[in-house]
Amino acid sequence: MTVVGACALLLALLTWQVAVHGPLFHSDTGVDSAVLQAAARYRFLTPAAQFLADLGDIQVAVPALAAALGYAAWYRRRAGHARWWLPSACCALVMALVGPVIVPLKDLVSRPAPGSTVLLGHSGYFPSGHASTAAMACGLALLATLPLLRSTSARRLLVAAAVLLNGAVGAGLVWRGYHWPLDVAAAWCLSGVLLGLTRWWGSPG
Repeated sequence: MTVVGACALLLALLTWQVAVHGPLFHSDTGVDSAVLQAAARYRFLTPAAQFLADLGDIQVAVPALAAALGYAAWYRRRAGHARWWLPSACCALVMALVGPVIVPLKDLVSRPAPGSTVLLGHSGYFPSGHASTAAMACGLALLATLPLLRSTSARRLLVAAAVLLNGAVGAGLVWRGYHWPLDVAAAWCLSGVLLGLTRWWGSPG
C-alpha cells in the first residue's frame, strides 16, 4: 500500500471514529484530559507550548514556505532548468488549496474544541487547521528544495528537522488545549495525502 493510500485510509478511520464517537474517540478524550491536567500543573511550559502552536499560523508558515519556494525557483533558474518555475508554482497552488479542502471536512464532522476553549466561530476543530498548515508548509518546502541538496546527510537532517518541528507544533496545540490529539493526527494524515499527490502530480524533483 502506498503512503498516500495508507494516509487516506487512516484519515477515513479517524474521521469515522470521531463522527460516531467510537473507541478511538473516547481514548482521545481521555488522553486530552490527562494532557490538560498536566498543562495546568506545569504552567511554566505554557509560553513554549504557545510558541510552538503559533508556528501553525498562516502568518508564520506561509511566509516561510514562500521563502523556500522562492529560493528553489531562483536556484533552478540559475542552474538553467527549462521550467525552473514549475515545482515552486505547483507547491504554491497546493498550499492555496489547503483551506478549501480542510474547511468542508471541519463542517462535516463539526467537532467542538476541547473543554471551554473558543478560538474562532467556525463549525469544527477536526482536523486541525494549524497542524495542517504547518505540515503542508514544511512538506511542500521539502518537496521543492530537497532535490537541490547533493548531500544525503543534509537531506536526512532537513527531513528529520521537519518531522520534529511538526511533532512539536502538534504537541503545542494539544498542550494549550486548542485541539484534541486526533485533530492533529487527522491533519497529518490529510497532509500526507496532499503531499503525496503533489509529488506525483508536480514532480518537483
